[in-house]
Amino acid sequence: MRGTDAVAALAELMPVTHGVDERVDWAEVEAAWGTRFPADYVRFMELYGSGVISDGIDILLPALRADGYPYTAGPGLHDETENARYTWEMCRDDADFDVDPGSILAWGVTSGADIYCWVTTDDDPDQWPVLICGRHTSPEMQLHSLGMAGFLHRLLSDTAFREETISVVLQDEVSFVNWRNR
Repeated sequence: MRGTDAVAALAELMPVTHGVDERVDWAEVEAAWGTRFPADYVRFMELYGSGVISDGIDILLPALRADGYPYTAGPGLHDETENARYTWEMCRDDADFDVDPGSILAWGVTSGADIYCWVTTDDDPDQWPVLICGRHTSPEMQLHSLGMAGFLHRLLSDTAFREETISVVLQDEVSFVNWRNR
């Protein structure tokens, strides 16, 4: 499941009550990053924005800095991308696949220090797979041919998948809280 359909499916599972449209200037963000972003991520930012899922997964803003966003209090997308690339370099020998570190772009982190990323090698961002740089996942490095929203939907609805892909225990009730409402 990919694209905006995956976000619609996610919205059936995770209430949008505490979501806030980030009103991202995508032309500016894409110019700064030198790439387009996947449609499901764009839609997620419109519907939910940046924030925390079930007290365990933080979804990051694409901008390096946003008015009022507390980047000074913690890492942002840029910092987590650098962390993911470094983690890949340290752990790549244990993976059964290869990834160019320069193609790794982080979009989320967990409170257990897992980093959720895209591998940006496809010209179509809607085809980017999800890379997990896990802290205590098995295996630590995982590649999933799902988009961000499809990955989150499966993570939140499939207990067996969750046990393999996240290093923390999430709340039983699926929730989302935008960073402005914390």
